[in-house]
Amino acid sequence: QVQLVESGGGLVQAGDSLRLSCAASGRTFSNYAMGWFRQAPGKEREFAAAVSWSGGSTYYADSVKGRFTISRDNAKNTVYLQMNSLKPEDTAVYYCAAVWRTYLATARSLYDYWGQGTQVTVSS
Repeated sequence: QVQLVESGGGLVQAGDSLRLSCAASGRTFSNYAMGWFRQAPGKEREFAAAVSWSGGSTYYADSVKGRFTISRDNAKNTVYLQMNSLKPEDTAVYYCAAVWRTYLATARSLYDYWGQGTQVTVSS
């Protein structure tokens, strides 16, 4: 089992940047592919970005491609989401998630563990 704690959310203006962090504890972090999802008020939780267990492969939703960068530091048991050129439509609660012994995953249903989320609000 792994425990996930997100941090780094906040209130920013359109065009600003934020970096989210997700600290993991428990089983060997490098055995998990990691993902970031987000949920806006009244909407379904949606995929944003994923990174493979080694960090060598990444995948992004079209809505964030070119603006967001996912990365991981297995020595620190942490995954990051660098968010640049933020837009009001990026406003959501952002969740990190982990999936055991899977190379890379984009489907919400595949993920085994979830953090509690961190709020990101982008004002226009």
